[in-house]
Amino acid sequence: MSDSTRTLRVQQKSWEAAGVTAITLVDPTGADLPGWEPGAHLALHLPNGMVREYSLCSDPVDRRRWTVAVLRKPDSRGGSSHIHDALPVGSLLEVDGPRNAFALEETAAQHILVAGGIGITPIIAMVRSLERRERPWRLLYTGRSRSTMAFLDEIAKLPAGRVTVHADDESDGRYPDIAGLLADLPPTALVYCCGPEPLMDACGAALADPSRLRLERFKAPEPVAATTPDDEFDVVIATTGQRVRVGATTSVLDALNAAGIAVASSCTEGICGTCEVAVVKGDIDHRDFVLSSAEQESGTTMLPCVSRCRSAELVLDL
Repeated sequence: MSDSTRTLRVQQKSWEAAGVTAITLVDPTGADLPGWEPGAHLALHLPNGMVREYSLCSDPVDRRRWTVAVLRKPDSRGGSSHIHDALPVGSLLEVDGPRNAFALEETAAQHILVAGGIGITPIIAMVRSLERRERPWRLLYTGRSRSTMAFLDEIAKLPAGRVTVHADDESDGRYPDIAGLLADLPPTALVYCCGPEPLMDACGAALADPSRLRLERFKAPEPVAATTPDDEFDVVIATTGQRVRVGATTSVLDALNAAGIAVASSCTEGICGTCEVAVVKGDIDHRDFVLSSAEQESGTTMLPCVSRCRSAELVLDL
């Protein structure tokens, strides 16, 4: 068990919207849980052997409990369906985190928050924090219908003029006005978006400066077909000198685990950050969706589940 892993009890399951169930987790001993910041997520080790990440949607000031909300997916591979149907109140779960690759940046003059469907889960925690600190913010919340949109009762009580709720079945096919929402922003305003890929694409297209956009993905975009095959290379473990060959069709993560070098992982798609490792030397081919441009350019860290190396040798601080 890593330092960030703890055993928690499922204290409560509650209905939040059609197809959305909230899971409240507490320490079985009654102890306070570690603090966290809006945008953080947990990795739940489910009894069926699966590991799934979910954004914290409770109030960061409440140290007694953590809450995540889970959308039942029609194509569930056993994660969301298990939580909805087979995870009883009182169960004990191993939980990793909190980890945060979607943190609010305090220097922003204004925060524009855009949530699509279950993407409201990290966003609602941001709203609570910004409102408590009396910081300027605006929210656009979209969904197929109001019946499927969680936290609407709480959102309805927020200050008038700051929130736009867009339900597809009430809009006669009209798409929300992303361009209007993001027009004429202060120079240091930041946009935070969590939701389906078309919504994130629309936010990116509406911003002249893409560096002002922060994204949280629930799945990786479809990969672009490579024009040339990947090269093989060696990974060297800095602490032991052990050398591991990474084949053209094998990920660094899989090669390390096969060699007996355990690296914690979860999504294996480059979107959660669980497997992040420090790099001593190597020309990294970053393919993740977590690290910022500055972090990627620094060459000091990588996500071995998807990223590779252009040079013949990659030295990791393991």
